[in-house]
Amino acid sequence: MKYVLLVPFVLQGCLMLIDEFYFHRRRGLGLWERIGHPIDTLSVVAVYAWMIAMPPTALALGIAVGLTAFSCLLVTKDEFVHTKECTSYENWLHALLFVLHPLVLISAILVWPLKHMEQLPDQWRWLGTFRGMDWHLWNLLFSSIAMFAIQNILWNFGPVSRRFGFRPKGAN
Repeated sequence: MKYVLLVPFVLQGCLMLIDEFYFHRRRGLGLWERIGHPIDTLSVVAVYAWMIAMPPTALALGIAVGLTAFSCLLVTKDEFVHTKECTSYENWLHALLFVLHPLVLISAILVWPLKHMEQLPDQWRWLGTFRGMDWHLWNLLFSSIAMFAIQNILWNFGPVSRRFGFRPKGAN
């Protein structure tokens, strides 16, 4: 049952790969998206890094929720570009990603106390039923950093972009 928390992450990861390696590669990305998508990913990295670094106190939870809300709003910034550039299928995929984005971050918030179990007060001990899931935050952090690297390398470094068939719009 505890692995149900992984479902949004797996779905989001699969859809992100389809978006990046099928839709984006097929249509190419303009400068706004080539810069904006890695920034979106960094907002997610910030949430995971915060949770790994800080024990889940009331203040830390408030900051994590704020970072999560900011990230959820930030990823919508490209929609004015997407409405002009994307097919209806890609827009539908983006809609699914927008639904999954907060679910992934909420999943991480639910797993967060496990990373700091020894520092938790007694009322949090029920989380022991989720033992073995503390690796999930590290997995989320490293996979997000990998996605950030992929987005930057494939879209913003000409020789690599051309070698793998990525066509940044307006790039030399």
